[in-house]
Amino acid sequence: MSLDAIRLVALDIDGTLLEPGVDPRDMPGDKMTAAIQRMQERGIIVVLASGRMYPGTVSVAKHLNIDQPLICQQGASLHNRNGSLRYGFSIDKKIAVELVDYAMRDGWPVAWFDSERYLVTRACDEADFFAKASGISMEIHREPHRSGVVPTGIDIISNKERASAIHAEISTRYPEQLHVLNFPSVTAVHAVGASKGKALEKLAQDLGIRRTEVLAIGDSVNDVSMLMWAGHSAAPEHCDEFARNSAKEILKGEGVEGVVAKLNGVVG
Repeated sequence: MSLDAIRLVALDIDGTLLEPGVDPRDMPGDKMTAAIQRMQERGIIVVLASGRMYPGTVSVAKHLNIDQPLICQQGASLHNRNGSLRYGFSIDKKIAVELVDYAMRDGWPVAWFDSERYLVTRACDEADFFAKASGISMEIHREPHRSGVVPTGIDIISNKERASAIHAEISTRYPEQLHVLNFPSVTAVHAVGASKGKALEKLAQDLGIRRTEVLAIGDSVNDVSMLMWAGHSAAPEHCDEFARNSAKEILKGEGVEGVVAKLNGVVG
């Protein structure tokens, strides 16, 4: 693939704009903020692509003065900056209920959410982190499938020993219906059309930008689809094995230093 000058940069938030392990309510540091500002001043479009829900994504966009659509919930929803929904992918109702039954059979907490509400069957650290990152309140609901919320995402929250097996079981059971992500202790489930890569592809098409003009940067399994789709892609040195195997470049440096250097290099 012949590459062109970069016109659009898609950035993950947690672990890419923010240092790994920081409070998810923190904002990108001064060097990162300045690098993004320089790109925008040069006319380069900057888009956030996050697993977070809209409120937690738009707070970072406002901090960075990004006035572009926001890819949220691993690509399950694409919002305009003002919060209006451009499109969203919901999980089939029957399958969603089956997933809850599957998780509760083994006693695992379940998170059930759309673009506005985040319901969990019981509180746990992983759900608390996601709620904080997403800027929303966690609602305890023992039967989320009876809440009236149509889910764009379902998380089965287990542990590091079991998560990979759950991922494999669900992926095998619903290969054509679901997009399943394997995090260390969370199996994240979305409709098959929902991914950061597909959302980025659609947004680039809307903007008249070719994939060869797109740079994507992310650090985790949920970034793989956009790292593979974009003509230019990179991952920070601390990235997981999935991002490492998908990115075209690994950025050297502590924390997010390599990301800052890469963004500064985009504008020369």
